[in-house]
Amino acid sequence: MAENKFPVIQLALDFTELKRALKVSVEASAAGIEWIEAGTPLIKSEGLSAIRALRKQFPGRKIIADMKIMDTGRIEAEMAFKSGADIVVVMGNASDRTIAEAVEASANYGGEVMVDLLEDAATVKRAKEVESLGVHYIGVHIPIDRQMTGDISFDLLKQVSGAVNVPVAIAGGLNSENVADAVKAGASILIVGGAITKSPKIKESVEQMKKAVAGKKSIRTQLYKRTSIDNVRETLLKVSTANVSDALHRRGWLKGLTPVLQENFRVAGSVVTVRTYPGDWAKPVEAIDVAGQGDIIVIDAGGVGPAVWGELATNSALVKKIACVVIYGGVRDAEEIREMKLPVFAKIMCPEAGEPKGFGEINVPIRVEGYNIFPGDWVVGDSDGVVVIPKEKVVEVANRAMDVLERENRIRKEIKDGGTLSSVTELLKWEKPR
Repeated sequence: MAENKFPVIQLALDFTELKRALKVSVEASAAGIEWIEAGTPLIKSEGLSAIRALRKQFPGRKIIADMKIMDTGRIEAEMAFKSGADIVVVMGNASDRTIAEAVEASANYGGEVMVDLLEDAATVKRAKEVESLGVHYIGVHIPIDRQMTGDISFDLLKQVSGAVNVPVAIAGGLNSENVADAVKAGASILIVGGAITKSPKIKESVEQMKKAVAGKKSIRTQLYKRTSIDNVRETLLKVSTANVSDALHRRGWLKGLTPVLQENFRVAGSVVTVRTYPGDWAKPVEAIDVAGQGDIIVIDAGGVGPAVWGELATNSALVKKIACVVIYGGVRDAEEIREMKLPVFAKIMCPEAGEPKGFGEINVPIRVEGYNIFPGDWVVGDSDGVVVIPKEKVVEVANRAMDVLERENRIRKEIKDGGTLSSVTELLKWEKPR
């Protein structure tokens, strides 16, 4: 094995299908990736055969087994080394004895040990302690569930790299925009997953990442990064309601609310709620004055007619630059609304309007198709329908929806390469036994 030259990019293969992992790693290796990691999901899915397959495929590359060892350090480390791993990963919150056992096993097999400082173990104090046990690398790990909240920081990386002498790795949310910052914070090993593995153009993604690392300069990317509340709308406008529903674990769909527009569109915005009586269009119209630019008005009219919204209300909403109107009730003037192109969803379309009696309230909790909707919640809408996102989860859901989109981009590429959806995702393997 050649002498390590830092900084180096380590490709994390967090797949559950070995065939897909090998396909990506072959493309990435051809583009210059020299450190290849069998991710924990891959090892749990395929066992140590995943490490053996990588070693056979890449005899000259460094193979990392992300075993996440917590106990029986010698046994599990030996299993990985015997299967062909050069580096075995042990968790930082494992006992000192477990880490020491793994280090002893590495000496017997000519391998190395990386300690993963995840969550509770993510401290400078623990980094110094595990270094004293003889580990070869220390990894600072931003867990994916924390990434999804938009919380990505290299502060701990900087502290750890300044406190220990062994090379320090960083994992979690790296992309071509922030990888240079990780290098500047002291990272010797950049553990990159989705920014490469989810790309339909692996070679280009690797080259872009290597360029950012070598030049220590940020290279802008539209994908593979985490959003924050400041640009959550921009992110939600990139994904579909199907992506959002998947991110919500198949929840959030407001059943039976269909778009009036008959063309493709996409909207996302914060919610102004209205509770009114069937046919009483006073509060829905008054809500236009309350809503701000880019907001979405959601009206609970009981899911029945007469109409509480029509052409004139749509005109008024357009003037206020309201993004969308969602009506759990009736709408009329569909033809005129289509001409104005304001996205409007409704439970029913009908010609009959009610009377403006003024019953109801604005910006109060409402309930639509089994979902409680509060002022400030978020709605995403497109030709498929409407999905509602609780405001306290909007950043996480936006990030998870982007992850769904990015993964689908890669699957789409593999299908175009000659696969089928069932073969690429190995559906038969994952069917529940009967």
